[in-house]
Amino acid sequence: MKNDDQNNEKLDQLNEHTTSNENEKLTTNQGLKINNNQDSLKSGERGPTLLEDFILREKITHFDHERIPERVVHARGSGAHGVFKLNKSLSTYTKAGFLSKVGKETPVFVRFSTVAGSKGSTDLARDVRGFAIKFYTEEGNYDLVANNMPVFFIQDAIKFPDLVHAVKPEPDNEMPQAASAHDTFWDFISLMPESMHMIMWLMSDRAIPRSLRMMEGFGVHSFKFINEEGKVHFVKFHFKPKLGVHSVAWDEAQRISGVDPDFHKRDLWESIENGAFPEWDFGVQLIPEEDEHKFDFDLLDPTKLVPEEEVRVEIVGTLTLNKNPDNFFAETEQVAFHPGHIVPGIDFTNDPLLQGRLFSYTDTQLSRLGSPNFHEIPINRSVNTVHNNQRDGHMRQQIVKGKVSYEPNSIGGGCPFQAMMSEGGFTSHEERVSGEKVRKRSQSFVDHYSQAKLFYNSQSVPEQTHLQNALVFELSKVTIPEIRERMVGQLAFIDQTLAKKVAEKLGVTVKKLKQPNQSIPADGNIAELQSEEREPNTKISEALSMQNTVKDTIKSRKIGFIVANGADGTALNDLKAKLEKEGAKVELIAPSLAPVKTTDGSMIPKHSLTSTASVCFDALYISAGEQSAIELMAPENRHHVLRFINEAYKHCKAIYFGSGTEALYDNSNIAMKKHEDPAVIIWKDGRSYKQFIEAVSRHRVWEFEPERNK
Repeated sequence: MKNDDQNNEKLDQLNEHTTSNENEKLTTNQGLKINNNQDSLKSGERGPTLLEDFILREKITHFDHERIPERVVHARGSGAHGVFKLNKSLSTYTKAGFLSKVGKETPVFVRFSTVAGSKGSTDLARDVRGFAIKFYTEEGNYDLVANNMPVFFIQDAIKFPDLVHAVKPEPDNEMPQAASAHDTFWDFISLMPESMHMIMWLMSDRAIPRSLRMMEGFGVHSFKFINEEGKVHFVKFHFKPKLGVHSVAWDEAQRISGVDPDFHKRDLWESIENGAFPEWDFGVQLIPEEDEHKFDFDLLDPTKLVPEEEVRVEIVGTLTLNKNPDNFFAETEQVAFHPGHIVPGIDFTNDPLLQGRLFSYTDTQLSRLGSPNFHEIPINRSVNTVHNNQRDGHMRQQIVKGKVSYEPNSIGGGCPFQAMMSEGGFTSHEERVSGEKVRKRSQSFVDHYSQAKLFYNSQSVPEQTHLQNALVFELSKVTIPEIRERMVGQLAFIDQTLAKKVAEKLGVTVKKLKQPNQSIPADGNIAELQSEEREPNTKISEALSMQNTVKDTIKSRKIGFIVANGADGTALNDLKAKLEKEGAKVELIAPSLAPVKTTDGSMIPKHSLTSTASVCFDALYISAGEQSAIELMAPENRHHVLRFINEAYKHCKAIYFGSGTEALYDNSNIAMKKHEDPAVIIWKDGRSYKQFIEAVSRHRVWEFEPERNK
């Protein structure tokens, strides 16, 4: 019951500041009803506007100040409300209340985002995705500011401004937008071997997800769990989507950016509105404090992951998003995350990137939201009432009674009191720290290539091909030959075949660098260690390949039905019902938006052939009916229909040709291939739909990509 009360409390808190204009009279911000919102106050009908027009001044002034600075990174985002439910207690490892009692539900707000682009950029940029979760716990807000990739580009926060400056549009011409394919980014990366592991992820299909609902989330850093007895475990956080981890093709991503640049945002919004609530399994990798140094990498290194084969991910909860924001700006734009917002039982490690983030996030919220009172904005408020002696400041909202604003005090009876540990008072983990004050990097952070190689080795053949092509695309945009050569030299430390294939397409020679990081002086034998020939690393981790993800559901998949007058209404409705029963979403595409007359009635299409494209759908059904096929093959429609089919085929999607559509099949690129393809279904009998459902559930037949693209 308390879980429901807590969820309702957060919603009530937001609803206190929510209003509707339905059936209401127009007012000023002071509540004064407005009689005329069409004309300013003038001296005569054609005279000058009067300074006393307070309604005009208020309206224009507010408009002039409506925009706040966008986030420097993660500017483009989508958000949703939801709930986190604990299915397995972690009280053995942490005293965090929301992770202790099985069945406990905690309200959350989640914001997904791209990193490099501005607010107006496309959803489909090749980029890292933010995956930030605000848990409104009874012990205070806990923010897990995660990404869809488990590692990062750099090891120390002092390099973060350099990284962002390098990937942002170049300062002389402000180009390119939301893209890493340019000189400054690859100049920086080619001089930073610590970035090689992250580059493998960024150039992989993980960087172009099919949906925000179909990507993983990772806490990136190692954190600490602390239990009631003070026992410490290192912890890595994971969110695994119930729908599996899926991507789009790069060629497809570029086309989607033109057809629907809000593709991910729209997909998330519509899924929640339709009741297909996105879900993730929440898991943890737990490492006893005494095992900190048992790995061949450093747990404090944010460019490293803990392979699931070495430490399994224990699934302990479910994250569900079930409500869209009522107002994008008030919620998604004003939500303020901070990795320093923690609760008892969770603490930081000495990860140097994490340590820098603990400073940066407060600073950036002050700049962006304009006040130290950003925690009082409804979306950021704790479900607990805040009690402290902080007062005043820009846009202060909380009204605190009494004359005391200091501690200790006697006038206010000593209130508010410090909380003892037994009362939930937070205490930092006591850890012995000693050493000389130095600007140095630990030798345990030196190996920059082993895990990059592990990731590349773990990819399926299609994924490796996509990664190679992504590197060629990106580096082809680099105009300085030395940067391309240096980058290929970095790739040679990861995989010689990868380096050679990229080098061939770029017209450069593969040469390993003697000192990969030319911007940092070599310390001891680091240069030799980096450049020496190593034993071939053939390790793989199955968890790193999307080939091994969930492929047994068509839930929330968007399937386009291409129809025209004369379509077999019985076959169409029967297949539509079967697909929707499995959780898929069916949308009709016709030559125009006029009603389509089928053999048993009429239907109103959602799209015309010219208002959408195959890239906006997961699969296609060419509706049965000879008359429908004849109209689709008419001169004014033929090009558009065949483009749909050929493009879907090129992108390895499932295509189902209904009875009587032989002409469409015969005139498509598919007929020329002369090979069996499990994702091309031609109607034969009443069981063909099962083949189609199975093909859609596989997401794509990437293994047939070479054949489909010949």
